Amino acid sequence: MTQQTSTVGPAPGQRPEVVPDTEVEIRRIAALRRYDILDSPPDGSFDRVAGLAARLFDVPVATVTIVDTDRIWFKAAHGLDGVKEIGRDPGLCGSAVLRDETLVIPDTLLDPVAAENPLVAGEMGVRFYAAAPIVTHDGHRLGTVNILDTKPRSISQDDTATLADLASIVMDELELRLSALRALRHEQERREAERLQAETERARAEAERGARERAEQDRAAIAAFASTLQRALLPPVLPVTDGLELACHYHAASAYEVGGDFYDVFPLDDDRWVFFLGDVCGKGTEAATVTSLARHTLRAAARVDCDPVAVLSALNTVLLTDVTAGSRFCTAVFGILTREETGGFTVTIATGGHPPVYHLRPDDGGAMWVRTVRPKGGMLVGAFPEARFAQITFRLAPGEALLLYTDGLIEAHTAEGVMFGDEGLTGFLHQRTGPVRATALVQDTVALLETMPGGAADDVAVLALSVPLEQTVCDDEVLTVPPTRNNLP
Repeated sequence: MTQQTSTVGPAPGQRPEVVPDTEVEIRRIAALRRYDILDSPPDGSFDRVAGLAARLFDVPVATVTIVDTDRIWFKAAHGLDGVKEIGRDPGLCGSAVLRDETLVIPDTLLDPVAAENPLVAGEMGVRFYAAAPIVTHDGHRLGTVNILDTKPRSISQDDTATLADLASIVMDELELRLSALRALRHEQERREAERLQAETERARAEAERGARERAEQDRAAIAAFASTLQRALLPPVLPVTDGLELACHYHAASAYEVGGDFYDVFPLDDDRWVFFLGDVCGKGTEAATVTSLARHTLRAAARVDCDPVAVLSALNTVLLTDVTAGSRFCTAVFGILTREETGGFTVTIATGGHPPVYHLRPDDGGAMWVRTVRPKGGMLVGAFPEARFAQITFRLAPGEALLLYTDGLIEAHTAEGVMFGDEGLTGFLHQRTGPVRATALVQDTVALLETMPGGAADDVAVLALSVPLEQTVCDDEVLTVPPTRNNLP
């Protein structure tokens, strides 16, 4: 919903000041209390957003603020040491939270409302300010994501869209946090009820039976938590676009550990699409944290500069500087698809230490033409400050396909106990007789995994893209293998 506000009439040439509607403000504060975020301890997720905003826009100060009844509280602040909260003065955050759109003030001294704000008139001397509201699903503005500079400047419409995306990421984190708090309270209540019940059951046999049941419940809870967290790291569905078929699959080696494999596909505009696939070293919640960081960084960096090498370089910098990443690194493939007027796509791919991408098409004799695509020189992402990445450009014509995967596929062992390897995968693709379509490629790869004794020992992510010979793709031809964890309850 859109929150109602009123404005105080400005003098000629001045920006009007927005005044909150009393009833709307009451409902907004009620929504704010629902999220229980005020005065909560530091959280790495919000700190990363503030740090990422500062790096993306090259500003000295970036903040994530929550607006209370009479104060503005900093949930995260980059470049604003020692400041926890300020008064709810109009002009900057106090004004931005009352607007649906991103507020941009190129020069605060030329804005009569902002010029009186203590951050502008005081020692800090803010001259540039931009803020995107953090908006709940039911339309309440809880606070803002802000960037500030001590000198006047301007930003583009793409920049304001990126700032709005960061505010959406903050809202997503707030929703996840709220969901986790509710789950924790429910779990505490459930455990307390079980404890009280156990106190009344003194018999040894009943105690042993209860212990076994609790152990099974804990295993199921761990598996459910791991499954939910893994799903949160992957796109729920792949997009649909004319002239391109997409399919994916995620094989989880363990029901109780979260892996670091990830992939995504999303549009930049009507004619350009981004796709990437990667693998963070290790498993568990730490790997999941880095996986989330890598996926959000790739998405945000692509909207700032979609050059594949530049995007991988941005991810390399984030993994080396973000304290939550620790010493973890990843391998990654990042690509841009650009639609051609004559059919097909121009593909530019950059790699960072990842296995090759396979380019496939039927040859004139009916056999399968298979080419490995791996630009020379792509180093691991997040391992070295001076890492260099390489890219290559080629054409993906109608009737052709690309296959991307993580190394769990080639590290699986055959029935003879031999590692499948690059040669095994290349031979498998050469021998395929099925259509060169994304869905068929993924289905055949899944069937191949099922022939391995015990399946793959490591997680496997597979992403396939193909260009149909006819440029119209029916809905039932797209994505028949869902991106979910298999082998999970």
